[in-house]
Amino acid sequence: MKKWTKVLLSTALLGAVVVIAGACGNKEKAVDTKSSKGDKENIELKVTTWNYETTPEFEALFRAFEKENPGVKVSPVDIASDDYDTKITTMMSSGDETDIITMKNLLSYSGYAMRNQLVDVTDHIKDLDTKAAKESYDMFDIDGKTYAQPYRTDFWVLYYNKKMFDDKKIEYPVNLTWEEYEKVAKDLTDTDTGQFGAYQHTWRSVVQAMSAAQNDKNLTKAKYEFLKEDYDRVLRMQDDKSIMDYGTAKSTGVTYASQFESSKAAMMPMGSWYMAGVLANKDAGKTDVDWAIAPVPQKKKGENTTFGSPTAFAINKNAKNQEMAQKFLDFASGEKGAKVLAEVGVVPSYRTDAINKLYFSKKGMPTDEASQKAFNPDTIRVEFPVDKNGSAIDKILQEEHELILVGDSTPEKGIASMEKRVAQEIK
Repeated sequence: MKKWTKVLLSTALLGAVVVIAGACGNKEKAVDTKSSKGDKENIELKVTTWNYETTPEFEALFRAFEKENPGVKVSPVDIASDDYDTKITTMMSSGDETDIITMKNLLSYSGYAMRNQLVDVTDHIKDLDTKAAKESYDMFDIDGKTYAQPYRTDFWVLYYNKKMFDDKKIEYPVNLTWEEYEKVAKDLTDTDTGQFGAYQHTWRSVVQAMSAAQNDKNLTKAKYEFLKEDYDRVLRMQDDKSIMDYGTAKSTGVTYASQFESSKAAMMPMGSWYMAGVLANKDAGKTDVDWAIAPVPQKKKGENTTFGSPTAFAINKNAKNQEMAQKFLDFASGEKGAKVLAEVGVVPSYRTDAINKLYFSKKGMPTDEASQKAFNPDTIRVEFPVDKNGSAIDKILQEEHELILVGDSTPEKGIASMEKRVAQEIK
């Protein structure tokens, strides 16, 4: 990737970090090099995960690290994805001693850092080769301090079903504008067979984060007029049935994988993490979809701007095995971990030409020019900027998103409500 838009924590958050750290009298170094075990014999390193059985990078990284460190056992503390942030917050507040906490998103990361619950790795990473992951590391910067090391970085691309395009004799969507995307989706739709031209999942980020990224806007600011054009388009596509309507998708619990892998939708904007999933399902014989990726549709022809977010590992301040935990962070976030991730189809934060080549060498991975272009966006903007009011703002935006797409509000009214409610929240 060529550019990540850097996001820093607000001064208010930083102040909270400083105050809390001062109140605790924290004078310890970034990493406690004393493991409670004293050596590598029979160390159990506990790491929080979500949906362990269906998230391939966890087991791959754990087993690879164990192979390099005989006597060390890496054990998942697995949590359901939907409950992850709530559960971790409770665990950390109660003094839990799990060694490594996986940072699912930047919003929760800032909270743990603010509460002085993570080991400061700022000085440690100065001695590491992080150049190949610099853009991802920047996302975890809290006014010059870093409390986590990113190992994977996901961003959004456009998945498409090659056979469905071939059947309709329509050119592959290698460089679409949103206007062209809407037209192509309509041309691919077959209401008699229940085939949709595209599928757009129910997450508000599908509309809001993409729009903010391509308009260079900040979703934590109470100004959302830029969203109207995108909501208007989604509503038109729902009306002409070129995409499944939001109400049906939400009420029936439709999964994006089922829509794409069963050839019910020809196109689908989705995160790069899904490549590993579709490859795994093809290997398991669960789908025969003939797929590739392209850049997400753009506001202007020829641009390649999308949104995404890094994922990282951090060391719990209460960890029993801080020295070994640090060794695991270095492994997972560095070149060795990147190779492990690339081999299972997960996009690593540490990316070089060699890593990219390894990633696309996996059987079943699309290797055409458009797929390569999609994998190297010009600009990736953060999905949701860090903000002390982030959780409340996120809830407001999701509520108004749903009201607009089920027809209980218009884009104009919904946007006005977003602005009013968010403005009240951030006073």
